[in-house]
Amino acid sequence: MSLINDQGLLLPVTLLKVEDNFISQIKTLDKDGYQAIQISTRQSQKVNKPQRQHFKKAKLKTGFKFVREQRLKQDANSDYQLGQKLDLSMFELNDKVHVTSFSKGKGFAGTVKRHNFATTGRTHGVRGRREPGSIGSVWPQKVTKGKKMAGRMGNKQVTVKNLRVALIDQNRQIIGIKGAIPGPRKRLVILKKG
Repeated sequence: MSLINDQGLLLPVTLLKVEDNFISQIKTLDKDGYQAIQISTRQSQKVNKPQRQHFKKAKLKTGFKFVREQRLKQDANSDYQLGQKLDLSMFELNDKVHVTSFSKGKGFAGTVKRHNFATTGRTHGVRGRREPGSIGSVWPQKVTKGKKMAGRMGNKQVTVKNLRVALIDQNRQIIGIKGAIPGPRKRLVILKKG
């Protein structure tokens, strides 16, 4: 989607649907050794008995599919309460945010597609144009760890930093981020203030 800002510039915007997020646990320095809050989203009835008790302690009526922990700074005042709802009021226009998600999976890929290797020549009887070529050396007589080779491409956690909030719609629970974000549609996305 595109938006026109106050200066008349056309901005590319990615729209994200924000579901209800609830605080299901608060971790403290005294009890756990670090400060953090546990955020739960996307309600689900398929929770086992221990999970049900965990959410019951937080005064939440249903279970949740996604549970993530967010660390807090050591000197941060914990103004959070169990069962508190987190919504779009945390963000304002032009805030910097870090967006984390899993990138699109591209399956098994060769070295040309995965690592941008060059192909070999097309003449003089050359075969196997898209093969990686030599992968070993005289010493050590093995393939060294970390060698760029063919393998599964994509489906890894990616964080894009310092994107700007371009749109906030409280009624429809939609937030617009300027630019592209990683991952396919309907993928869980984590937004952190930058």
